Amino acid sequence: MEMRKVPFKDIDTVFIDAGNTLLSMDYPWIKEELEKLGIGCEIDELKKAEAAARPVLSSAIEKLKSTEDRDASFFYMGSILKKLPATSGMKDHKRDEIIRALVTSLQAPGRLKRFWANLIPGVRQALEILKHRGIRLSVVSNSNGMIEEIISVLNIRGYFIHVFDSHVIGYEKPDKRLFSHALKTLGAAPESTVHIGDLYHVDVLGAWSAGIHALLLDPYDDWKDVDCERMPDLLSFARVMENI
Repeated sequence: MEMRKVPFKDIDTVFIDAGNTLLSMDYPWIKEELEKLGIGCEIDELKKAEAAARPVLSSAIEKLKSTEDRDASFFYMGSILKKLPATSGMKDHKRDEIIRALVTSLQAPGRLKRFWANLIPGVRQALEILKHRGIRLSVVSNSNGMIEEIISVLNIRGYFIHVFDSHVIGYEKPDKRLFSHALKTLGAAPESTVHIGDLYHVDVLGAWSAGIHALLLDPYDDWKDVDCERMPDLLSFARVMENI
């Protein structure tokens, strides 16, 4: 399998996914909800389980059709619980009961916005490095119309030229039209643009379909058989760009 390299020295524009790239889940809330259901776990276990669930979710994208509906939330949460030591050995029906309880709580008014309102450690430093380097930054994310508000509250909106939210634009990754719209809006060249995200079938294949370079974030080395470049987090990318 031939690896598709990112020409880092040629990059002047960076598209950045939101979930698991800029923002993380509210792991303390998940831990608390699981404890209410009699399931004990640690935050680090949840983080590793979520990362391990990404390849599973990614491979199911075509069947799920969307990453933003209830079915996707149910599948995603189920994939995480199957990777979590405390719930991995459960019978499917018991695990499904837990998933339904979590997804129902997650859909409560205002909860989803808070759920993805946690800045990943190192992100602000990464954005500062990239800004100083003169890199043009934009968010390109599948979302439900909330991303711009969330990053504004977190005081990182100012780093981005534009925020492309799939709910607002009308196209959802991996549809190349979302990336093409972003390129056209910014007047950016695909050959000098890289998209950074956490799902191969959504972020990488979507970017490639629009002629854009792609970088997959893989914090725990869960993606061993992919043909794209990987890094653990956004700060690792920023440090590469800083030293070019």
